[in-house]
Amino acid sequence: MAEAMRVTCLECGQPNRVPAEKLEAGPKCGVCGGALNSGKVTEVDFEILAKAEKDDLPLLVDFWAPWCGPCRQMAPQFQAAAGMLAPKVRLAKINTEVNPVATQRYRIQGIPSFILFRKGREVARAAGARPATDLAAFVRSKLGVAA
Repeated sequence: MAEAMRVTCLECGQPNRVPAEKLEAGPKCGVCGGALNSGKVTEVDFEILAKAEKDDLPLLVDFWAPWCGPCRQMAPQFQAAAGMLAPKVRLAKINTEVNPVATQRYRIQGIPSFILFRKGREVARAAGARPATDLAAFVRSKLGVAA
């Protein structure tokens, strides 16, 4: 029997069960039809992040703010990293200005900050802008995932 993975829809927050072998086939949310593993960065709010951090599929989150120059410079690199890490890791962004409770909950002291979650646990964190290749290498090293 195929292993089913819990994957929260980053659009509507609905948890979905997806067979592990179907993650590369573009699974969609059973409620809203949103892509569950598109290889693109998704902007989330605190409520969705609190659900998605518990997923079986690792999630890398960029904590950022619109006034932050390095955060804005990091945006295209973060998107490029999403393409490099899909379908084994999803990437999301959370605006710390709009979601200050997330800043407190995750003890964010500087931005941009990145937290890697897997199955409800923080696996690793990093801060500061960096090239997409460095970000992807950081994630792979922490998860033990091949390139």
